[in-house]
Amino acid sequence: MKAVALLLGILATATANAADCGPDTLGTARTITLKRESALYGTNQHAPLPLQKGEVVLTFDDGPIPETTPLVLKALADQCAKATFFMVGENLAKAPELGRRVASEGHSTGIHSNTHPHLATLGANEQLADLKQAQASYQAAFGSAAPAYRFPFLEETPTMLAALKEANITVASIDLGINDWLPDDTNEILAARLVKSLDASNGGGIILMHDANPPTAKAIPTLLKVLKSKGYRVVHVEWEK
Repeated sequence: MKAVALLLGILATATANAADCGPDTLGTARTITLKRESALYGTNQHAPLPLQKGEVVLTFDDGPIPETTPLVLKALADQCAKATFFMVGENLAKAPELGRRVASEGHSTGIHSNTHPHLATLGANEQLADLKQAQASYQAAFGSAAPAYRFPFLEETPTMLAALKEANITVASIDLGINDWLPDDTNEILAARLVKSLDASNGGGIILMHDANPPTAKAIPTLLKVLKSKGYRVVHVEWEK
């Protein structure tokens, strides 16, 4: 924790708003464009994305939430970093304009179920109904079908895997996370978890965070500066239109 505190002290000297995409910003090193297909990525459960050592993919789950998602968007814009947002259908239906703002600012979007249930506790028909409603909310907001899906709690089921394969939707798992769902988390705690996860990883990968979580939304500027200070490069993942 002392090492993280020292790191945060150094980072605090950096400019808070670096929207000019200069050398002091994290930036986006490159973009990977994936096919719309029933692929499965994320070494927590599947094959890795074609990343190089030291590259990370920023992903956010559970939004869009008017109180928190804009804070995340601001932090990403300040650091010129692009991310992928996996949206809960019922949240997207309540805030479609915010969902479209995410896309208009250059980020990728996918779905994260409709109600964020534990899918394995539901019958097959209920699972498929949840997927159908999430797809409908995405279609209504964006005018196109969702290219990718992340399972709530990363809890995959045979019923859903088969349905996603049939629909040519990519399943996006993760490589590492920061366990950012506790209400008492601080910037320093989340930064320490990020450093620990990165150090334990094989040089980076797909990072799971939650734009619906208030402590995370507040900590994103710090977390992005941690990535910059440790030499990581952001890769933006998008899908063919």
